Amino acid sequence: MSTHTTTETTHYHVQKRRRAQFIEDWRKNHRTVVAHEDVETHPTARGSRVGVYVGADGDRPTRTMDALVHELGPGTTTTTHRHSWDAMVFVVAGHGWSEIDGERVEWGPGDSLHFPAWSWHRSGNAGEPGAATARYLTFSSEPLLETMGMAVIEDAGHASWDTLPPRPPYSEGHDGADPYAARLRRLARDQRARRSGRLHTSWDELELRNTPRGTRTTFLLDQAIGYQASGITMAMFEIGPGRAQSMHRHPGEAWLYVVEGSGESYLGTEPEGGERHPWKKGDLIVVDHFLWHQHINTDPSRTAKVVRIHMFDSLLETMRALCDPLVLFEEPPDHIRDAQAGDPSTVEWPPLRRPTWP
Repeated sequence: MSTHTTTETTHYHVQKRRRAQFIEDWRKNHRTVVAHEDVETHPTARGSRVGVYVGADGDRPTRTMDALVHELGPGTTTTTHRHSWDAMVFVVAGHGWSEIDGERVEWGPGDSLHFPAWSWHRSGNAGEPGAATARYLTFSSEPLLETMGMAVIEDAGHASWDTLPPRPPYSEGHDGADPYAARLRRLARDQRARRSGRLHTSWDELELRNTPRGTRTTFLLDQAIGYQASGITMAMFEIGPGRAQSMHRHPGEAWLYVVEGSGESYLGTEPEGGERHPWKKGDLIVVDHFLWHQHINTDPSRTAKVVRIHMFDSLLETMRALCDPLVLFEEPPDHIRDAQAGDPSTVEWPPLRRPTWP
């Protein structure tokens, strides 16, 4: 007995309507700057309070990454859980610790951490009752995994790590020139590398260096300094008083969390004629739609520090191959870039001090 799958209209009309609805919903929920005071935190079953800057669990859905803020009261320890996606952490305030597959990492304001996919992890506030609330942001690839039907989360309550199952096993592979043997060996090498990556960057280790774009900058979490993630990278740049980062554009979701200072960002389809969006400490700037953009420090006496997060090492690298010869990172000619940015060596950069909140 044969069966037929039918729809009331052609696949052309179904797909066209679905794609149009997707873009309509995306534009309706898009925000260029998410102010920190608009992010409401809620108590959770993990013992922490959580708020959504951008992500499907708030009112600002995204496609590749999400951004959440977590607060831990003095003496609080979260439940232990794991998930199929990577999460990057930037600590804003307070002191605490995170246990990642049994390895304990102490952290403070300005530190960065990586929770690898499928690693059991929990976090705690190191302070006694009456101490400061610990606050950190997480940036994860959950939306991308959810799009592919691979987003899985498992909560183990307060179970001890040594009683929990390890990360999913993998086969080491075997000798042979056939495609299957080659795949086993290749994926085993990849898993060994990912499971031996770096987990923590202390603020005290940071060294900012001048760039041609008018800022001084450093990596926080990136494969260049030993991290093995799913493509999310984090860097921090500092803009001199009254200065600006040079204009550029790229596709995808690039986010900037304002650590210190205030300013505005230009965004437009052309290098001129766009809009300027003000921001301040604690806000999240959302840059996408292949817009020309420039970040400007409007304070004449203080620098501004911004943490930049994107997925260039995975999603955008794939797009570069698919879209070649389309350029996916574009700057103006050098003489225009240098005129926009100015010479960062002429800035009297202040000593690098750990962030404070609020």
